[in-house]
Amino acid sequence: MATFFAKKSGAASGAITEFLGSAAVFASAVSDVVEEELLREVGGARVRFAHFKLLKLVAATGTHHLGDVAAFLGVSNAAASKTVDKLVRRKLLRRKEEEADRRAIELSLTDAGRRLLEAYEATRQRRLAAVFAHLAPAELAQTAEVLDRVSRELVAPAADGGQFCHRCGIYFREQCPLRAQGWACFYAPGRER
Repeated sequence: MATFFAKKSGAASGAITEFLGSAAVFASAVSDVVEEELLREVGGARVRFAHFKLLKLVAATGTHHLGDVAAFLGVSNAAASKTVDKLVRRKLLRRKEEEADRRAIELSLTDAGRRLLEAYEATRQRRLAAVFAHLAPAELAQTAEVLDRVSRELVAPAADGGQFCHRCGIYFREQCPLRAQGWACFYAPGRER
């Protein structure tokens, strides 16, 4: 019986390693091709992915404290301020300090910022249509469900009382498996600070 369990356990361990390896290769492909390469194609060298991520946040939400921007980007307040200033200089963002609370900044997209987001989305949709053409929507939904279940199990122990989560990057989902477990979301409408 112990030998059978060891073989069974080894098989499960191998399957887990294969799954994690596939997930890592997939995540790397998404990062390298869908995010970085497409962004270079659309925005040239003037916009890095962190800049694009902030533009997506602003398109979805608007006003923020500089500390929120820093937390969202995973950088210091000074670095967040530099990023905002850089995007303002490149005429992709408008920045206005609120009179009632100078720490709060009203960020809005310029027409150029909005066009950049639209161009990226159109290019992404066109490129991915060919990649996913051979998969049925039901297959994609089933794969997403498996990934969501594993993600909930992996992230749940790390939950620390509603810390703002930004694991989705630029792929905000209405039915987020982490938000359903109490994680706070920068993108979610009506979010609480």
